[in-house]
Amino acid sequence: MNDSDPAKTGSFSRRSFLKSIGTTAVATAAVQAKTVAAELEKANAEKTIGPGAVSVTLQVNGKPLKLQLEPRVTLLDALRNYSSLTGSKEGCDRGTCGACTVLIDDMPVYSCMKLAIEAQGKAITTVEGLAQDGKLTKVQQAFYERDALMCGYCTPGFVMSVTALLKKNFRPTADDVRHACVGNICRCGTYPRIMEAALQAAGVQTASNIRTEVITYG
Repeated sequence: MNDSDPAKTGSFSRRSFLKSIGTTAVATAAVQAKTVAAELEKANAEKTIGPGAVSVTLQVNGKPLKLQLEPRVTLLDALRNYSSLTGSKEGCDRGTCGACTVLIDDMPVYSCMKLAIEAQGKAITTVEGLAQDGKLTKVQQAFYERDALMCGYCTPGFVMSVTALLKKNFRPTADDVRHACVGNICRCGTYPRIMEAALQAAGVQTASNIRTEVITYG
């Protein structure tokens, strides 16, 4: 009897070791293949959306807004062309001017760059949703008192950007305001008064050199 025989001694031969490794690898690969197949089957089972109109429900200014929209429709177009909420303005339609800014979960967002269907389930606030019972917010009142507009086309976007800033920073500096509004363009050049309005709304408009500072804003 050969004492070194693996079958007799209980030890592994080189051949049995390699066989066990191969069996394990095949089993692992089979499990992975089944997982991938299940994921593909799940993905293929999902309903295709579009290209025709589908039901979309947006939570706008605290109320549900139910619309029939093609999946390609932007949030801006949904608000302006499929409802009566025309406060958000279409300027560039390229995400560069900020006139269409709205708040989504209190964050400023270019509505021209967001698909309406993607905004479902989120809290959307437009400029129409700021004033309550006819009473302007501090930001809106400050824009009025400081005459922070000329043609007024960009004003809703600026108001929304400043509103978003003050929700997270109650006492912003002039630099904070500049940073918050860096994505908004005023073609009339009303930047100094916009700065004054933002600081007044924050209650920090008492500095005597505000007018000098804000001239460098644009």
